[in-house]
Amino acid sequence: MAIQASQAMIPFLHARQLEYLVRSHKSSLSSRFGDRPKSAAQLISRRDSNKLACKASVDDSDEDYLIDAPVSAGDGFSFSGGKYSDGPSQSDEWFKQGNMVKAFPVLGSGEKAKDPIFGLTMGSGSQSPADVFRWFCVESGIADNPPVLLVHGFPSQAYSYRKILPILSKDYHAIAFDWIGFGFSDKPQPGYGFNYTLNEYVSSLESLINSLGIDKVSLVVQGYFSPVVVKYASKHQEKLNHLILLNPPLTSKHANLPSSLSIFSNFLLGEIFSQDPLRASDKALTSCGPYKMKEDDAMVYRRPYLTSGSSGFALNAISRAMRKELKNYVEETRTILKDENWKVKTTICWGQRDRWLSYDGVEEFCKDSKLKMVELPMAGHHVQEDSGEELGKLIAEIVGRRVQQ
Repeated sequence: MAIQASQAMIPFLHARQLEYLVRSHKSSLSSRFGDRPKSAAQLISRRDSNKLACKASVDDSDEDYLIDAPVSAGDGFSFSGGKYSDGPSQSDEWFKQGNMVKAFPVLGSGEKAKDPIFGLTMGSGSQSPADVFRWFCVESGIADNPPVLLVHGFPSQAYSYRKILPILSKDYHAIAFDWIGFGFSDKPQPGYGFNYTLNEYVSSLESLINSLGIDKVSLVVQGYFSPVVVKYASKHQEKLNHLILLNPPLTSKHANLPSSLSIFSNFLLGEIFSQDPLRASDKALTSCGPYKMKEDDAMVYRRPYLTSGSSGFALNAISRAMRKELKNYVEETRTILKDENWKVKTTICWGQRDRWLSYDGVEEFCKDSKLKMVELPMAGHHVQEDSGEELGKLIAEIVGRRVQQ
C-alpha cells in the first residue's frame, strides 16, 4: 500500500525514476531495520573483512542528474545508486584521515529510536550514543599554529574542504568537521536526543569548539549554516580572530530554501526523496552551481545515504527546521552584522555562479555593514568545491592579515 501511495503522489516522475524509487523503498526497509554497523570505524572494519568498496557505474542517459551514476543501479543491499566492487574507496581513504571527537550531551530519556511510520526499533545508525555525540573531524597542520575551523554547509560534508586543508596546513592548524546528521558524524533519529533545530546546532557548535580545546579561532562557514555560526559568534566575539562567510544567506530573498532542498521537507514526498542518494547528494550538490562532480568525489557524498536510512531521516528533519526557522535566522544575521557592537573582522566570499542565492542586494548589504567583500567569478554556491585552491589561498591571506595585527 505504501508503494502505491508513493506512485500516486509523484505522477510527474518518468518511468526509470519511479522504478528507482520503488526499488529504494523496498530495499530501504530491510536496510533501515537491519543489523547496521554501530560506528564509522565498524563500518570500515566490516567492509574490509568483506573486501568490498562502494563504486557507481557510468550512465549518462538521464539528464536529470549531472553525476554519471545510473538511476536504476543497485544490488539489493544498499539504497541503490551505487555498485559494490573490489578496489580502494575514496570514502574509506577520507575516513582514515579523521578522528571522532565527543561533544554535546545527548538529551532525552535514552529510549531506543523507532521508525515513525511502522514503530519498529531502528538500526544502530539511527540510535543516539549513550552520553555524548561523536563528531567526525579531519585536522591538518601543526596544533601549535593558529586554528582555523572549516564549517560545511547544507547539505554537504567536511569532505568539501579537502582541497583547502593542505593549503592551510602550511601555516595554520586547520580543522574540518561533519555536523551532526552529516558524513561520518552521529545521525540520531529526530526526537531521540537531537531534534536538528538551528538552536541546537548553535549550542552543539559551542560544545565542539570547547571539546577541541580552542581558545581563539578563525571560523570559515559556507551556505545555509552561516546564520548558525554568526549567532554563535555573536555570543563569543572574544574567541574569534576572523569570520569568513562563503555565499551566506543575507537578504530576505535568501530566507527560503531552493526547491531542490525544500522538497526534502515535504510531507511523505520528503521522506521518500531524502532516502534517494542521487537526490539527497548528487542533485542537491550540483543544482546550485555550473559544474559536474567527479565520480569518486560523488561517491563520498553518497556514502551516508547508501549505508543507512539515518542520513535521510536527518536530512528530512534539518530541511523542516530550515523551512521553519531560516527566515528569523537570516534576519538575526543581518542585525548582528550591522550592529555597531559587532567587532569581529568579517569577510564575505561570494561565488558569482550561485544558482540558489541571488547576488542582488549582497554587495549593498556589505557596504552598509562595512564588511569586506571578495568575489569569485568562476565558483557556484559551494565555493570550496568549485574553486578550492583559489579559496584556500584567499583564506590563508585573510586570516594571516588578522593574525599579524
